[in-house]
This record gives sequence, structure tokens and C-alpha cells, in this order.
Amino acid sequence: MRLVDLRGAPHLLETVADRIWRAFWIGKADVSRLRTAFATHLGPAPMPFTLVALVGDRFAGTVSVIAHDADEWPDLSPWVAALWVEPGERRGGIGAALVEEAMRRAFAHGVTRLHLAATDANRPFYERRGWMQRDHVSDLSLLTRDAALPVSTA
Repeated sequence: MRLVDLRGAPHLLETVADRIWRAFWIGKADVSRLRTAFATHLGPAPMPFTLVALVGDRFAGTVSVIAHDADEWPDLSPWVAALWVEPGERRGGIGAALVEEAMRRAFAHGVTRLHLAATDANRPFYERRGWMQRDHVSDLSLLTRDAALPVSTA
């Protein structure tokens, strides 16, 4: 498995947009909205960015770091968002590798605190990696991760 920045594999933009749309946005927005959003991750600025996991040349997963991800907490930025691992690749460390590389890159660019929204079912995955629950709204938990903590897989 290897992780690549979407900037280095722009041919995967359609695949990333499709997976994230099907996982989180179907019925809420047209997939073209996601294509447009992910296209901004191809620019030269360090953020936003999207990472893609590949097994051989096959798409295995993705995660992004973006400015905002949850209307419930509009004043918080930036966010780790849209973690997706293909069903056949789950439980093999791909999700952990994606999240941890996203943290490393964001922290390397001077970010001191990252945020993410997780369902109750997914919260333990992040907590094992040093994320702390800060708030809970409806079915989502706000978790944060400070740069001061070491980044490593638990």
C-alpha cells in the first residue's frame, strides 16, 4: 500500500468524488459539487489536500484535510474529513495510515489543532489515535487532535 497526494494522481479525482458522494452526500448534493470541491485540492497551496491509498494501482481509500466540515461548529478549522476505505480493504490499516499521514502533513504546515466529526460507532477508531472528544451534537462527536501529541498508529 502506498499513499499519494491527489495532486500527483489527478486521474483519481473522479473516483474520490464518486466514493465520497456515495458514502456521505448521496441525496444531499450532486456529485459534480464534489468534483468541483476536490479540484481545488489540486492547486499549489498546501491545504486543502486529499490523500489516496493505492494497493498496487488500485484505489483503496482516501481522506482529506479541509477548512470546514460541520455546520455545527463553524468557527473551527481545519478538519480531517471524508475518510473512506474500500469495503474489501477495511481492517488492514489503510484508514489509520491515511488519517495519520493527513495529521503529519497538516501539522508540518503549522496547524496546531485538527478537528473531525465522527459517528459514535467510529469514535473509538480515532480515540485510539489520540483524538479527544470535545462536543456531541445529534449523532456526531466533535473530536480534536493537537500537534503536540506524537503521531503514531495505536
